[in-house]
Amino acid sequence: MYNLTAAGSAANTQAGSRVFLYEVVGLGQSQNTDNMSYPIRSSGSTLIKVPYNRMNQEMQRITRLGGKIVSIKHLNGSGPGTPAASQATSQTQPPMPTATEKPKKSKANIPVNIYRPKNPYIGKCLSNEELVAEGGSGTVRHLKFDIADSSLRYLEGQSIGIIPPGTDDQGKPHKLRLYSIASTRHGDDVDDKTVSLCVRQLEYKHPETGETVYGVCSTHLCNLEVGADVAITGPVGKEMLLPDDEDSTIIMMATGTGIAPFRAYLWRMFFEQHEDYKFKGLAWLFFGIPYTANILYKQELEELQSKFPDNFRLTYAISREEKNPDGGKMYIQDRIKEHADQLWQLIQNPKTHTYICGLKGMEGGINEGMSAAASKFDVDWNDYQKQLKKEKRWHLEVY
Repeated sequence: MYNLTAAGSAANTQAGSRVFLYEVVGLGQSQNTDNMSYPIRSSGSTLIKVPYNRMNQEMQRITRLGGKIVSIKHLNGSGPGTPAASQATSQTQPPMPTATEKPKKSKANIPVNIYRPKNPYIGKCLSNEELVAEGGSGTVRHLKFDIADSSLRYLEGQSIGIIPPGTDDQGKPHKLRLYSIASTRHGDDVDDKTVSLCVRQLEYKHPETGETVYGVCSTHLCNLEVGADVAITGPVGKEMLLPDDEDSTIIMMATGTGIAPFRAYLWRMFFEQHEDYKFKGLAWLFFGIPYTANILYKQELEELQSKFPDNFRLTYAISREEKNPDGGKMYIQDRIKEHADQLWQLIQNPKTHTYICGLKGMEGGINEGMSAAASKFDVDWNDYQKQLKKEKRWHLEVY
């Protein structure tokens, strides 16, 4: 189970006992490596076993020796005679693709705008549940809608529009608001008959009057009763779709309700089991929230970490309860800086995709952390990030 007080996967005793196998190219045999006991394969790659708590140091050492990590595999046991270690070091185990290879492109038929604002689908609210525990701030609801009689279909990472009832100050019908879908394409009931959202009630002070103002659509949804109608449009969005490759590394960075698309990803990867998709890669979620009580889908996330420790990492940043190394509040960008060296190594692999969803302010801090890591290797992060975007491996949805 995740240790909330530590709020970092390195502090997790289960994680700390893991051993990983690095496949490294570029070391060869030299004055610096002649005395290394690691096997150098006919392909020219070197296999190095590394404890979890030494991953950062070993990555830096390999780089100093002129090496490049082309794959990182988890070993189920730490001894050299374990079945997992033997299998991972076998010549039959193919290496990860090199950085020159292009990521696999999605061949999915992406549904877009099946229902438009002038002719929305009228669904029914099946459930409306509070996600913020006692002592947390604000209200966030998980809503499930019935779409059994519709033509609506969607993919993980897409959004749907909701049109609130009534008119605005000018007497015109309210415009739709977009919300990231929080369920997989098969819905929470895995029957292709529902779609779910994660909605926080917008609340702010009017800049002139000081009056508390509530968001029109978010308030409508948060107060929606079971059985009530809901006007749905969409789906829309192609930026946040998952890659088809089941061996991908998926890095997710979320604040607040930005967790919505990542919940859909994780359900598809781990909770659902389908013949056409069996995730075998690594998923790492960074989740920024103000209080422990605001950890949305907390039970689901920690159940995943408990059941799939080899494939899922969970790192919280709880701003009102934890301090960063400088004594300030612990934000998600501080966690990114903390793990920047590991993230930098993962991001270089062409099978790694990074997704950012949440408050717009988080983007600058994430770039700052990654820039610090990249600079250690004389790489300009801004240029490298442009290349990642060009390769469609850096996905951003902020608001």
